[in-house]
Amino acid sequence: MSRRFRWLPVGILSAGAVLTLSFGSHITAALASDGRSGEVHIIKNCKNYNYMAGSYCTIESSNLAEIPKGTTVFYDQAAGTPAGMLDSNVVLSVKTGDWAVGRCTLDGNTGLGLCTFSDGVGSLAGFQARVAVAPAPGANNFSWAGRYHFAQGN
Repeated sequence: MSRRFRWLPVGILSAGAVLTLSFGSHITAALASDGRSGEVHIIKNCKNYNYMAGSYCTIESSNLAEIPKGTTVFYDQAAGTPAGMLDSNVVLSVKTGDWAVGRCTLDGNTGLGLCTFSDGVGSLAGFQARVAVAPAPGANNFSWAGRYHFAQGN
């Protein structure tokens, strides 16, 4: 075997190791840039919700720092269409410059529903979530429980 071919397997292995290390670091970087995600648990109080467009609920507790106590959930549509339901665009407003948009649908008879959030700005940039809504202990309280994700690059 010539000298040139004796080094060929070593060269291929070396190139493979370099490619593996190179792609491995890019894969790790890509996974790291996917954003943060996890479970969200929120209690909101709806004593200020009056079934009309523009009414709101206030976050009482949250395990997500970006959605602190006092955050407001504004409902753009009035309840009742379809009958017995709330189906509304929502704005989750932390403060000026920090908000997210979504949609909530709730059965007025059971208090059960679903909210989804698609994006936001400021501290809620890239915020995505899907949460189940259910009555919670306390007058006018509802829980949000589900998964959230902050997409990177927004």
